[in-house]
Amino acid sequence: MRARALAEARLWLGTPYRHQASLRGAGCDCLGLIRGVWRALHGDEPQSVPPYDPGWAGRGGEDTLHDAARRWLVPVETARPGDVIVFRYAPGAPASHCAILSAPGHMIHAMQGRAVCESALVPWWRRRVCGAFAFPEN
Repeated sequence: MRARALAEARLWLGTPYRHQASLRGAGCDCLGLIRGVWRALHGDEPQSVPPYDPGWAGRGGEDTLHDAARRWLVPVETARPGDVIVFRYAPGAPASHCAILSAPGHMIHAMQGRAVCESALVPWWRRRVCGAFAFPEN
């Protein structure tokens, strides 16, 4: 499953950033990338995504992204290529970013102002990882 997830994520490279979108080639945000890979692997998404604004996670409150990852994905101790990694920008804050590990020390993700890209999982990012998850088997 990891190889399939990674191959699908690579197809999204270059997709423009579009908040709340999830359409390969047209636009997505970080969650939209994960949603699109899910659909390629499993078909329909397991739940609808409520509206959210770009700064939602910085305000505190429920840990919606991390909770959904725990509910629908399989927690793993150590992420491997093809796994989803989830980030908190600050200790105690809700998780607010996600990516797919593409190789040791690299990830595929979408960020505001950039198309989906593969970038280094530098120490700044590694310090903010709050969970790693595999896509479930069919």
